[in-house]
Amino acid sequence: MYDAFIFLAEGFEEIEAITTIDILRRGGVFMKSVSLTDKREVTGDHRITVLADMTFDEWLMEFSTGRVLDLLEMSFASKRSDLPPPDITIPMMILPGGPGRVNIEKHRALIDILKRHHDKDHPIAAICGAPIILGDLGMLENKTAVCYPAFENSLNAAKIGTSDTVTDGNITTSKAAGTTVSFALEILRIIQGAKTVKEVCKDGLFDVTDN
Repeated sequence: MYDAFIFLAEGFEEIEAITTIDILRRGGVFMKSVSLTDKREVTGDHRITVLADMTFDEWLMEFSTGRVLDLLEMSFASKRSDLPPPDITIPMMILPGGPGRVNIEKHRALIDILKRHHDKDHPIAAICGAPIILGDLGMLENKTAVCYPAFENSLNAAKIGTSDTVTDGNITTSKAAGTTVSFALEILRIIQGAKTVKEVCKDGLFDVTDN
């Protein structure tokens, strides 16, 4: 049972991916990193190679034997401590930015799953250039969103936000590597609740006053 998945394509932005994974796991989020290559090793934009938890094919195999395309129907017990547990919790799909954004867009199987995820109003998070993918898919229409400032004109039909990180409905977006802590903490808030965010910030001395 998982709370979130983060997808790593060749050329991903390392800070945006690794910092997000680290903060979410500090907060008790049960998540997996998924390589979009044919092996678990994935090299980021700055030539840092990481070992993902599984390849995309392994992810499909694990969650498909009867459940793959039923992923969006999977229900998980909520761990939120500051709210009554809802009936189900749907996993957050997370997309880091960097030049690897182009390789995410080329991965048609993932794009198809993202579309289904969004159609059911399930949570998706993207940072830096990755919100462009959501804009191209029509997911940002009439939503407030942010991305790397130079790409704002590519957020089709979105209202550009002013905060470092914005959640509007089922979509969470953030600006860049420098706003990754804000991005990860917002995802943590959505999954685990505000109390867990405060605990993680206190333990890690995170300053989030800029957002």
